[in-house]
Amino acid sequence: MTNQHNDPPQIHEPLAELEHQLISAYVAGAGHDLRDLLERTDDDARRLLREASSYASTKLSEIEARSHYLHQLHGQP
Repeated sequence: MTNQHNDPPQIHEPLAELEHQLISAYVAGAGHDLRDLLERTDDDARRLLREASSYASTKLSEIEARSHYLHQLHGQP
């Protein structure tokens, strides 16, 4: 009898790709490559990744707020 390993279905985050693109764009704007930064462990790399993450979070919050506002304008829940 063989033991089959069933992977659970992956959860799809609807804004995950947009978040990744925002972080990548922020890092690129600072003259770096995201993949390179993720491999580094120095303080400058960690600081820049924190800044990029904060930037992406702020932009995603703005996008969600605008979406909710538009839904309210159109009478949608």
